[in-house]
Amino acid sequence: MNQSNILETIRMLDQEKLDIRTVTMGISLFDCIDGDLKTCQGKIYDKMMGYCENLVDYAEKVSRKYGISIINKRLSVTPIGLVAGASGQRDFVAFAKTLDRVAQESGVDFVGGYSALVQSAMTESDELLIDSIPQALAETGKVCSSVNLASSKTGINMDAVRKMGLVIKDTAQRTKDQDSIGCAKLVVFCNGVEDNPFMAGAFHGPGLGDACIHVGVSGPGVVKSALEKVSGQSFEEVSECVKKTAFKMTRLGQLVGKEVASGLEVPFGSIDLSLAPTPAVGDSVARFLEEIGLSSVGFHGTTAALALLNDAVKKGGIMASSHVGGLSGAFIPVSEDEGMIEAAKNGSLTFDKLEAMTSVCSVGLDMIAIPGDTEAATISGMIADEAAIGMINHKTTAVRVIPVVGKTVGDEASFGGLLGYAPILPVHEGSCQKMVDRGGFIPSPITAFKN
Repeated sequence: MNQSNILETIRMLDQEKLDIRTVTMGISLFDCIDGDLKTCQGKIYDKMMGYCENLVDYAEKVSRKYGISIINKRLSVTPIGLVAGASGQRDFVAFAKTLDRVAQESGVDFVGGYSALVQSAMTESDELLIDSIPQALAETGKVCSSVNLASSKTGINMDAVRKMGLVIKDTAQRTKDQDSIGCAKLVVFCNGVEDNPFMAGAFHGPGLGDACIHVGVSGPGVVKSALEKVSGQSFEEVSECVKKTAFKMTRLGQLVGKEVASGLEVPFGSIDLSLAPTPAVGDSVARFLEEIGLSSVGFHGTTAALALLNDAVKKGGIMASSHVGGLSGAFIPVSEDEGMIEAAKNGSLTFDKLEAMTSVCSVGLDMIAIPGDTEAATISGMIADEAAIGMINHKTTAVRVIPVVGKTVGDEASFGGLLGYAPILPVHEGSCQKMVDRGGFIPSPITAFKN
């Protein structure tokens, strides 16, 4: 503690948009399993409200105490595919409505966990949940859904890949009056993690305890401001600058997370080191990359700059906490980053370049608006490509694309709040229908056999 560090932290909070992107409470629902639907729903409601009814109030109390903005308060639960399946239920949308009721009454922004884990196979209950996703997202306001359909250990479940292309199209159609916003609350994973605090992919993994608090930090503007001090210097200096900044940001996040967890009398889970942007000017991962020396994000050199950022954030953050988890990287959601939005508009950031960038960052093709008439098989091809990158590289990758019904290239979709807005990006013409129709599994890589 010294005057310089204290003043620097105040400046980060006051001028450089450092904030806590999310405090997420994870809650296990395994003890809510019951063969009677109403009883099961009642158990879920009672347990969740018992833990989370004071989450928003206490998080805001901690925010005022330290002068740190906490942008979102969220919940995640045991994947409903497991809970409803074990209960022998078939009305999965009823579970989504219970989650939404808890979210509405507790005042949280989102609840994640309307999820299925099908990286090895799909049970009947998994298929029921996946088929219900479009209706569930259309009839709820705060529920988020995810499907993990691939891993480095199991390979890629291409039957699930094919199905998810159709589900995304159906979800877009059912929420077309809001620029197909349902798809903004749906993500498809390879190597999904149990303690991710970020939506739409948060779920409370089976390996976690009864309840815990996870934290995600947001601070691209802070990193960019720090980099301005080492303008023109070597990449070693850039890396050191980012590491030191990430260390301070992580310390702040852990302070808030532990304080909230202590006040709510639940364990502190993990802190996600990911740099998560917002649509606000000055809070952009893209602007950080441009500060390194790119004329625009998407130009040649972007992937290398992003790789440096991702590595330096992890190295700096992991020294500041023994509870690092989640995704921990750099998010590049097009609609949630004003620099990405501008680059997509001027043509320097394309779909193919975004895919290349996902090989070195977290999470993947995120919040990308595409033409509403894009074929389901084309979306399945996107999912398969991203899953392959994650599977081979032993990292989390995901797809959250939004085929905006009634709009095409040159139009713009608006989702509001942190979800932002985005230009419609073009996709390749052609077809991968015959590939997608093969079904089965793409086998895991030989590097999966480590035991």
